[in-house]
Amino acid sequence: MSAFAPARHLLSSAVALAVMIWSGGSRADEPVDVELVLAVDVSLSMSAEELEIQRHGYAAALTHDNVLRAIADGAYGKIAVTYVEWAGTTWQRVIVPWTVIATRADAERVVAQLSAQPPNSARRTSISGALEFGSDLFAESGYRGTKRVIDISGDGPNNQGAPVDIIRDGVVRQGIVINGLPLMTRGGLSGVYDVSDLDRYYSDCVIGGPGAFMIPVNDWTQFPEAIRRKLVLELAGPGSPRWAAEEADHPPVLLAQDRTAADCQIGEKMWRNRTWMPDSR
Repeated sequence: MSAFAPARHLLSSAVALAVMIWSGGSRADEPVDVELVLAVDVSLSMSAEELEIQRHGYAAALTHDNVLRAIADGAYGKIAVTYVEWAGTTWQRVIVPWTVIATRADAERVVAQLSAQPPNSARRTSISGALEFGSDLFAESGYRGTKRVIDISGDGPNNQGAPVDIIRDGVVRQGIVINGLPLMTRGGLSGVYDVSDLDRYYSDCVIGGPGAFMIPVNDWTQFPEAIRRKLVLELAGPGSPRWAAEEADHPPVLLAQDRTAADCQIGEKMWRNRTWMPDSR
């Protein structure tokens, strides 16, 4: 045998391994229209009933005809979605890992995972922690979306972790859009930590990126429709007829410029200045 044979064999093996890794990476980077992180607040300020309303609302929205049509209208006709529940700085749980939705059957599989176990709750409210966790999830999604979106809902301001506006700006610089769903429902263990203009807080301190918007929920009866509308708007985009149709009767709340900016540290200040301490938010 030639002395060069082992070298040739090693070279061939290396080339084969490189091709295998490259082709595997290609398959992993599956193109989709949107990579969507659904980040849902489960802090102790939310009652058990409200946690179930949230789960049911997302389940109904993901299988709604309007949402499925918005998905089908995309260039690839599919999205990748993951569902995360969050509370304090170190409390984030992936309930549904990254999953492709292209058909109703796909959406129903996501709903089945949502329904497999009841939601849990935990102390404090770290929107900044949820945004950091959500942005990290894109690196491991295995998909390549033409748009990356974190869709975050919550019923109070940030009161733990890094300043939310600083983290928001860093996430937006990564090319990620953040949309919001402020829950102004006054349910659960509300009181000393309530912010009357939570929608303004979300507008000024939480959402960001091209075309970012938020839709406030003032009553839990509005929640299913708000989720459905927000998903359609996120998937369709401002240039789509579906966006125009959704916006015609109930326009999303966009960034406003005619009022004093919200205090992005209000949650932290309220927590530091508390005179009593219910173990919530």
